[in-house]
Amino acid sequence: MAVPQPGRRRPDDPRPAPGERGGGGRGGRGRTRGRLSAAMGDEGEAKGESAVSAQQAAPPRRRSRRFPALTRDTARPEGGGRALGGEHPAPYRQWPLLAVCAGVLIGLLVTVIEVRVGTLIVGLALLGGAALRWAKPSVGMLAVRSRFTDLVTYGVLGGVIVLLSLMVQPKPWLTVPFLDTLVHFTVR
Repeated sequence: MAVPQPGRRRPDDPRPAPGERGGGGRGGRGRTRGRLSAAMGDEGEAKGESAVSAQQAAPPRRRSRRFPALTRDTARPEGGGRALGGEHPAPYRQWPLLAVCAGVLIGLLVTVIEVRVGTLIVGLALLGGAALRWAKPSVGMLAVRSRFTDLVTYGVLGGVIVLLSLMVQPKPWLTVPFLDTLVHFTVR
């Protein structure tokens, strides 16, 4: 029994190997050509027992239009390429993500000392990530989903964190009158 090679199927497998698939249009023209030419010699004579005649060739199978049961790969998000060229080291190529992570880390460290300022820095770092995602065509690993989804996610989370940090008690920097009324009906 022949040992299967990488990228090849076993010799007794009726399906064509990846390199043997014909272009073929409607009606299946050209689909069995690779198998027949592989089984025939240079002058068209059969090569031993593995020869397949035109009468014995199985009719070509149509490819299914259904989605595959097993996903083999995922698409790169829009703008998910390198932020810098391949000649630079890996950390430099991911500078947008590192800038946002550094801002969040600095904000968390400042939160230990001053909660309001630290959370404000975290929110501004996320808003900066949204701005980078909007302005730069390629932001590396900062691109997780589509550009629109990333903008909405980073923008809404950053905006909510900034607003909450401005309303931290005691002595909030921002007061929203309808929130006081809402809290009055729910808590008091």
